[in-house]
Amino acid sequence: MVYAFFTFTICRILFSRLVLSALSMFNYAKANHDLLRRFYRLAVVNVLSNLTEPLAGLIGIAFLGHLTEIRYLAGVSLATILFNYIYENSLFLRISTTALTAQAVGRNDQEAMLQTLLRNGFIALVLGVLIFILQYPIGALGFTLLNGSPEVESIGLAYFNARIWGAPAVLLNFVIIGWFLGREQSGKVLLLTAVGNAANIVLNYFSIMRWDLGSTGAGLSQAISEYLTLLVGMLLASRCIEWQELRTAVRQFWNWSAFESTFILNSDVLVKSLIYMSAWTIFFNLSATFGTEILAENTLLQQVVFLIMFLVDGIGFTTETLTGNFKGQSANDQLLPLLQISLLTSLLLAVTASGACILLPETVFGLLTNHTEVIEPIKRYVPWLLVVLSCFSIAWILEGYFTGLAKGQSLRNASFAAILLGFAPVAVWAWLAHSNHLLWLATSALMATRVVILGVQLPQTFESHSTAACQMPKL
Repeated sequence: MVYAFFTFTICRILFSRLVLSALSMFNYAKANHDLLRRFYRLAVVNVLSNLTEPLAGLIGIAFLGHLTEIRYLAGVSLATILFNYIYENSLFLRISTTALTAQAVGRNDQEAMLQTLLRNGFIALVLGVLIFILQYPIGALGFTLLNGSPEVESIGLAYFNARIWGAPAVLLNFVIIGWFLGREQSGKVLLLTAVGNAANIVLNYFSIMRWDLGSTGAGLSQAISEYLTLLVGMLLASRCIEWQELRTAVRQFWNWSAFESTFILNSDVLVKSLIYMSAWTIFFNLSATFGTEILAENTLLQQVVFLIMFLVDGIGFTTETLTGNFKGQSANDQLLPLLQISLLTSLLLAVTASGACILLPETVFGLLTNHTEVIEPIKRYVPWLLVVLSCFSIAWILEGYFTGLAKGQSLRNASFAAILLGFAPVAVWAWLAHSNHLLWLATSALMATRVVILGVQLPQTFESHSTAACQMPKL
């Protein structure tokens, strides 16, 4: 009853705020038609392109979830935690590439755009090869830290050893996608992600359902699709670069002061990612200690969370691109209107998606698995999606905004505060009480603290904007 009352209260507050903001948006759109049109043109393509990746992952989970034994789902879930930790922490490559490219676009600096692609591409290649070389110690350490039965870990390790071959391609794809996003060429991102993930779905079907390769087949499918995505991305990028520009950029490549500024932003975003992925790792590690069924239930819930996160992240990418562009143009009067449009849009998406899961749990989770022993108890935790996704939707937009401003230090400091003040105390409580509800509360606290810390810094970024530029109410 306590959880139901809490959820109802949150729903009522969010609904009232959304209605008021939506009514104000009608009048706001008349005065900011160009910004709205530009924002939603980019946002729609970003959301569609971003959505293809988790959908492909959901297809793989669904194939494994419909096998006779649930251990395949649990095993791949453990391996996925490790890959999420590696690759999500490497997303600083995409994030910094987008921010720096967008600012260069705002300044109309062609050389800076190309240098960003080359320098971050070099960093990505070195890190990707290093991850592949160190795959055995990484795998051994990762599965030692993760809790699971020997049988489940064996299945997860088979998936890990197959998928790790795609590490260099994954990191290079981050840079290429970030470069296209910074140039507002979201259509190319949509094309290359659609091609790569369509291949992943097809390969998953044949390797798991037809050839009975299980977790190994799922890992190989993911790795092969990453290299196909890289090939398409390199072909698209080559069409945007002139040979003479490339020769000039190569001569200036080893500019150490430029490399230093790139490393500073990358390191701040990396620290932020490490902290948040550590929180997710703790979440799933504690889930595993609660039992295989709880781990499976939380895995399915988190697949929905990650799906919506990718969808909202498409809005965040748009915010990051336009923020960086406005900063490059010194158009500070556009920052507040942009932020308000982004927050309202992302919150609407999060509330709609979580509402569908709350109202139709059998339909949503029945697509992922036919194990009724998992679907029935999962209904107890579905209401948490509303709280978690609402907090995520706001936090992700603020992250995109501060990244577009290249304020990596603010993101890093907010992440430290979020995990120490928000997540850790409640996670310890969840572990002591052996409560999955408290574990989801810890996740909500992580994002809520993040929102507060970044929110108090917002006024500083609007110092030179015109107060008459925006008449929308604050969310």
